[in-house]
Amino acid sequence: MEEHDYGRIKIKLAELIEERGISKNKLAHRAEMQRTQINQYCKNQVTRLDTAVLARICSALNCRIEDLLEFVPPEQNNN
Repeated sequence: MEEHDYGRIKIKLAELIEERGISKNKLAHRAEMQRTQINQYCKNQVTRLDTAVLARICSALNCRIEDLLEFVPPEQNNN
């Protein structure tokens, strides 16, 4: 079966942390998450997104989901 490239979802947490000037430790505390989990989201190493975790991150950073996630179309996926 041929594998189709549908694009991907980019998690922009590292950029948001930098923009907000907040440390990963402080975010982990506010969002009630482990720092290792924050690191996985920052490095886009998450294979399954948890909506409850995304809600906690958005709440802790006072941002919208579209600030945190970006759809990268297939033609741009190689970058």
